[in-house]
Amino acid sequence: MEKQLRKLTTEQRNKKSMNMDQADTLDILSMMNAEDQQVALAVEKVLPLASKAADCAAASLLRGGRLIYMGAGTSGRLGILDAVECPPTFGTAPDQVVAVMAGGEGAFLKAAEGAEDSAAQGKKDLMAIGLSSKDTVIGIAASGRTPYVAGGLEYAGEIGAATVALSSNEGAYISTFAQHRIEVITGPEVLTGSTRLKAATAHKMILNMISTAAMVKAGKVYENLMIDVHVSNHKLKERAISIIETITGVTNEKAEEILEQSGLQVKKAIVMIQTGTDAAAAQKLLDEHNGNARSAIASQSGKNLPL
Repeated sequence: MEKQLRKLTTEQRNKKSMNMDQADTLDILSMMNAEDQQVALAVEKVLPLASKAADCAAASLLRGGRLIYMGAGTSGRLGILDAVECPPTFGTAPDQVVAVMAGGEGAFLKAAEGAEDSAAQGKKDLMAIGLSSKDTVIGIAASGRTPYVAGGLEYAGEIGAATVALSSNEGAYISTFAQHRIEVITGPEVLTGSTRLKAATAHKMILNMISTAAMVKAGKVYENLMIDVHVSNHKLKERAISIIETITGVTNEKAEEILEQSGLQVKKAIVMIQTGTDAAAAQKLLDEHNGNARSAIASQSGKNLPL
């Protein structure tokens, strides 16, 4: 197993940082920055694969399923970070985008690295959250060989869920258990084997892309505005009012008034204004169009809408 580990690209020594322990602070940071600049280029190469993953995630959300991340260590934490940011950004329910991590939630703050060695536990954790064929599971492992992730992906495939493997090594083991295989090759780390650096940065970028694109496809974005933003504080309320103003052209006062009538739901407020309907009718239109505001509004075009 140790010999196999040494063969991984992510475990190779980076020739550009061999004297890092003798370099001054600025030179250390410059080494890291130079390597980090290669991350976006590596991500660019796998965009077609990330696109397929995003389409799977969007399809799951639209049919009442979930986007589920699973990983161990840094990979698991990245999944949690993306999952917890979806409710405030896109107004998703807490159980629509979720993450399971080897060692449980406690491993987020305190490393439980040994937990990643059990493929059976990966399966058990997905079973525990009631994984179904409607869901999309994205297994994350920089090494591409984490048993916990492999076990989870294998089980997900068996029950018909869409599966995606995200790693940073070619021919990754976890890829063999996934329908879609994203192997983003970021090369040897500045600090040998520390995949919380380039590999993790690449994975964070890709997860951001997948979840954001999926939310766009699921109708949670109008143009490039967050119309399902969760209005939970003063700043977000002001942002919501601004979004309504921008899309509909109404005054600040009118935008705030309709936002209140909508129950602080930006998307509903926009549909109310654009179609001249009340909150209940606007919600009915959204329900009929899978929550897509643009489609809901378009369905009412030419119907002598009130100004």
